[in-house]
Amino acid sequence: MTSSGQVRRATSLDLAKLEADVAEALPGSTSSLPSIKGLPSVQSESMPDYVEHQDGVPRVGALSAEAVVRDYESAAKEIEAMGAELISAAQKCEAMTAEVHNAISYMRDTAATYREEAKKIFKRIEDCALLTEDVRKTCETVKRRIEGNNAA
Repeated sequence: MTSSGQVRRATSLDLAKLEADVAEALPGSTSSLPSIKGLPSVQSESMPDYVEHQDGVPRVGALSAEAVVRDYESAAKEIEAMGAELISAAQKCEAMTAEVHNAISYMRDTAATYREEAKKIFKRIEDCALLTEDVRKTCETVKRRIEGNNAA
């Protein structure tokens, strides 16, 4: 027999036991059904704190409720895990934003330094141009004097 055949056979045995439990419980009134309190849970993990079995709930209903609440709890934990991932992503974004602000500050400082350097160079060039103009005028004045002395 294949492993799937074994699973089907094991499942049919479980279902037969479940059917027998239900059939046993049906002839009597609901008050004669065994209470779930005190009976062990099907799974070894404890149920979430936010739920508690009611008195008088038949085992089948209690097991179904446990299965559903466990599925919901599993989904809730996955949602919380996504929240943790979002927090991590937000922290990375905040760190990147801080780095961007530092880079912008550095760029602004660099641009200010360039402007100051441009101002210095601009002044030097104009100072040189004024000095050159003064030298040219002085040379022309001296040249005219020399020419005026030679003519006289």
